[in-house]
Amino acid sequence: MILCAGEALIDMLPRQSTLGEDAYAPYAGGAVFNTAIALGRLGADVGFFSGFSADFFGELLKSKLAESHVDTGLAVTAERPCTVAFVKLVDGHATYAFYDENTAGRMLTEDDLPALPDNVEAVFCGGISLPVEPCGAAYETLFVTASERCVTMIDPNIRPGFIRDEARYRARIEHMLAHADIVKLSDEDLLWLMGEGEIDGHIATLLDKGVKIVCLTMGAEGVKGVTKRGTTFVPSEKVDVVDTVGAGDTFNGGFLAGLQRMGKLTKTAVADLDDNSLRAALTLGAQAAAVTVSRAGANPPWSHELEAK
Repeated sequence: MILCAGEALIDMLPRQSTLGEDAYAPYAGGAVFNTAIALGRLGADVGFFSGFSADFFGELLKSKLAESHVDTGLAVTAERPCTVAFVKLVDGHATYAFYDENTAGRMLTEDDLPALPDNVEAVFCGGISLPVEPCGAAYETLFVTASERCVTMIDPNIRPGFIRDEARYRARIEHMLAHADIVKLSDEDLLWLMGEGEIDGHIATLLDKGVKIVCLTMGAEGVKGVTKRGTTFVPSEKVDVVDTVGAGDTFNGGFLAGLQRMGKLTKTAVADLDDNSLRAALTLGAQAAAVTVSRAGANPPWSHELEAK
């Protein structure tokens, strides 16, 4: 099983009513939630760990995960509100108004962490659950502990507007990167984390610190995977972009699903991944992300949709 650990929330997405009025509609979302959905729809064995509200929003989140074959048996349910994010789209790019105080997801603590079952082969973390407390500390502990035997992947997906204590957040990400096998980020993420300089130089620094695979997403250009043995580039598929919500999250799911399909989701295999296997995983991630950006909202594809292309 691939265990995705992080935020699950309600995205209130802009719509128009039947009377032509501006309105908002509730959709299940969250970066790590989206990655879990993508994995489940691509046929991966996947579980999700987070804090769920006991209210109807929490039930909505659980039901959407179940519909995409994501196991929530390790998750925690609490009598707290659900995190809600109102989304505004500007030229296809999302900005957020975020309501997260005292929520079931935010108030997750290290005491809530499950003992990882033996069938958990990989742990994925990232998103806006990492800058905030106490859940950020809980996910950090889970990730570092899991790294002893599981493949670990992190997508920082940095949103500066969510970071209240930059020093603590930077220390957390540094700690998690030191225990990560796979890191996915954009050039903006990389420059925020490591400062001005050459992108390739920053990637080399991550590899020197022990990361085995760095996936650098480059929007419409494509994605490259970098290991100690070299660089593999996969171009993006050309599609009509509706919006970019969930594109990177879907890539994460496709990449991990590709590794799992090939039997490469082990510490040993990831540490010495051959170029063909890396290209295949990058390609599945890019293909899945292309479908997501071609339709509204974070709506990752099912396996049969990719097979039909």
